[in-house]
Amino acid sequence: MTSLPVTVLVVAKAPVPGMAKTRLAEAVGPDTAADIAAAALLDTLDAVAAAPVTARVVAMTGDLDAASRADEIRSRLDDFTVIPQRGTDFADRLANAHADAAVAAGPRPVLQIGMDTPQVTAALIVRSADVLLTAPAVLGMATDGGWRLLGVHAPTDADVLRAVPMSRDDTGAVTLRALRDTGINVILIDELRDVDTVDDVAAVREASSPDSRFARATVGVGG
Repeated sequence: MTSLPVTVLVVAKAPVPGMAKTRLAEAVGPDTAADIAAAALLDTLDAVAAAPVTARVVAMTGDLDAASRADEIRSRLDDFTVIPQRGTDFADRLANAHADAAVAAGPRPVLQIGMDTPQVTAALIVRSADVLLTAPAVLGMATDGGWRLLGVHAPTDADVLRAVPMSRDDTGAVTLRALRDTGINVILIDELRDVDTVDDVAAVREASSPDSRFARATVGVGG
């Protein structure tokens, strides 16, 4: 299959116990929460690696040496270009990741996803990339009011993120409005549920492959 001329950018945080999935950790403890986060990241990386795209980049923050499943994550990252996140806050780091991915992998459309939707598949990534190649931008909302995927054609298009308040129940709507206010026509694509709390686990597990790491890591968690 011919590679799609798109860079898939995964924005990731090292799943360190006590620092990963802190809201989930309130219910299951820091070690289990970090293991679930690691499983979600690895499943996401598997999906991206299986998608026929030109480039794959991970923008990473945190101490991977202290992370759950550190060796497995390092091995999986061998198939990716890894860049550090930089910026004063999460919004800055997202915008900068787009710019840095263009430097690391070349100037082409960037499809950015996080590590909170382990149910994502290579087919879904391909479908999103196909839409991006025919549209100025794509945005995939999350069911909690945030967003879980953003595709743009140039790093400057992602600069609007710097003024968007993150981790709120209106982050998705504000991001959509900010993009459209600059004249960018945004196409909305598949909405997915991400994993933030124990109440999210069962629904995401049901939407994931039963053989996935996330499904195995969450047996007995969240009902």
